[in-house]
Parts: sequence; structure tokens; C-alpha cells
Amino acid sequence: MLTKYTLKVPGTVFSGENAMENIPAVLAEAGAHRVALFTSKNLEETGLVDIVLTEMKKTDVEYAILDDLPVEPSYQEAQKLVDQCKEYGADFIIAVGGGSVMDTAKLASILMTDEYGVKELLDTPGRARKCIPSLMIPTTAGTGAEATPNAIVAVPEKQVKIGIVNAAMIPEYVILDAVTIKNLPRKIAAATGVDALAHAIECFTSNKANPFSDTFAMRALEIIFDNIEKACDDPNALEAKTQMLLASFYAGIAITTSGTTAVHALSYPLGGRYHIAHGVSNAILLAPVMRFNEPACRPLLAKVYDRCFHGDAATEEAKSAAVIARLEGIVKHLDIPTSLTEFGVPKEDLEDLVASGMEQTRLLVNNMRQVTPDDARRIYQEVL
Repeated sequence: MLTKYTLKVPGTVFSGENAMENIPAVLAEAGAHRVALFTSKNLEETGLVDIVLTEMKKTDVEYAILDDLPVEPSYQEAQKLVDQCKEYGADFIIAVGGGSVMDTAKLASILMTDEYGVKELLDTPGRARKCIPSLMIPTTAGTGAEATPNAIVAVPEKQVKIGIVNAAMIPEYVILDAVTIKNLPRKIAAATGVDALAHAIECFTSNKANPFSDTFAMRALEIIFDNIEKACDDPNALEAKTQMLLASFYAGIAITTSGTTAVHALSYPLGGRYHIAHGVSNAILLAPVMRFNEPACRPLLAKVYDRCFHGDAATEEAKSAAVIARLEGIVKHLDIPTSLTEFGVPKEDLEDLVASGMEQTRLLVNNMRQVTPDDARRIYQEVL
């Protein structure tokens, strides 16, 4: 556990019933005049964006909707929206969407300059500075992007995803309102919910874990274990969905002060090369990686058992095994694939996967058990 640690969080977070009603006050406080609204076309079709626009129209701000963004954008596609934001001359950003929408909006908040673009930040993310303030409104309970300093983009020429990390991307405002996830399809709710689960368990067992991250990661785990299945299975379980929205946010804060580990490191090539949804690739690797890590983090997994479970396991080994079995059971219950064969990943690509996974040193250094190329190979083989 780290002996020196830092906590950076969004400036103001609104949550609870009718939290969207705070939008006019946020715009007034920020002195906003020209708002760039980042979202996606599919969300516009659901009517969620209209809820935000209704609140915005209670003010006299001008706005432009930027919605030409795929689910798993490349850095070039993210740059396209950043350029549109610059051309519009926005002085405030609102993001309504999942991780990709929020990540792109966060990039725009530090890229209202011609000195550098998204491509330059792939290698030197620290050079960017905050340009304009932002409000994040997540429409999934999973990515936690509304709380993090991270933006994940695909790099097609390397067939991998890369995380750009810069604390200036942490938003000034966040709204957590369960109306945004009330009608989320089960498939998306499941994948993003397990993403939050991965964030929490990885941060709690990270080499960079600390009292700040442990507080938020453990609370996120407690909430997720109690609510994820009901939130995904029952369209009317608004309280469970609200709890998942909070858990996702808590897990995002844990990322900010700690960091994810080998689950995310080995999943990035799956998204970059095969365009497997981020939450799904994490779900596929979650139990295999945690089984690999278990000897190094057994006492920590036992702590998770003691806090979150109500069973009769007596030894650390039994408690640790029960936690991993629960992770595996959640993925199975939510009908998330556990094999890469369902996505047409050929066994012949194994060595390329290993090579790409081992390049994710930013995350692998967080893993409590060192991951060698042979280890990565065995983990990938387990899911091929």
C-alpha cells in the first residue's frame, strides 16, 4: 500500500431524485454562454438528451450538439469532435453518454488549443491543461468516466487501446440521475456494471492502493455485489439502478487515486484489435486474472469477503476463493460471454495478443503479482 497518496475528485456532484434540475444553476455558476453538448445519435433517439435540453432551455445559453462518435472511438475520431468543439467556440462542455462520450468530452476540455491534439497526448498526456469547464452526465452505471482523469481511445495502427491520463480532465460538475439508466438494455447494463466491478476489485488489490482508494473501492464492491444482478434483470428496480450509479462513481474515484491492473491491461488489445466492448473484454478476463493474482492478494480478497459476504468461510484461502467464485457467477448470471471464440478471435493471434498486452506497462506495474509474457499467454489461452 502506498504511504503517500492523493485524492482528486470532481468539484461538485449532484445526485438523487431529479438531479437534472441542477443544470440551469450549473450553467449560471460557470458563466456559460456557448455550450458544446457531447452525446451519441443512439442516445438522442432514446429521449435522454431531450431531458438535458429541456433544462438547458430554461437558460439563455446557445448550444451545439456534437454526436458523430462511434462506441469505441479511435483517437482520430475523438479529434474530429474536439475540432468541432473548437470551431464552435464553446466556453462550457456537457457530456451525456457512456465512457466514450465522456472521455471525448474530457479531451475537448483540455484541447481547445492548436498547440497539440489527441495524437500528441498519446505519448505526452501531461502537457495538456484545462481550457474550459465541463459537466458529465453518465448514462451507464459502469465506466466511472465522470470521476476519472482518464480518456481511452483506440490506436488503429497499433490495434490497441491507450489510456490518456491527465488530472486536468477531471470535470468540474457531475450529475448522477437514475433517469439516465432506467431503460438501459440489459446487455449494456451488464457489461458496464461488470466494468465497475473490475474497477473496484482491481483498485483494491492494486500496488497503488491506499486508504483513499480502499474506502471508495470497498464501498463500490459492497454496493455492486448487492445490486448488480437486480439492476440488470429488473427494468423497474430503480433503487438498485441508483445504487449502481453511485457504485460506478465510487469505483471511478478509486481509479483516480489508485489504478486498475492486469484485467484492464490485457483487455485493451481485445478492444483495439477486435472491437470487443470494453466491459465485455474485462468480464472475460476478470476471473482468470484474479485467479492468477490470488496468491499475491489473498488477504485483501479475504477482507472483501468479510465486508461484503455473509457466509461461513473460515480461512483466508476459502474466503478468497469465494470472492473469485462470486465474480465468475456474476458474469455467468448476466450472460456475458466468457470465451473469445464467440468473437472470432483465432488462436493464431495469441502471440500478437501477448505482445500487445505486455506493452500496457502503465497498468501492469499496478498488478500485485508480476505478469510475464508466459503468464499473459496462459491467461489468454484460458479464454481462447
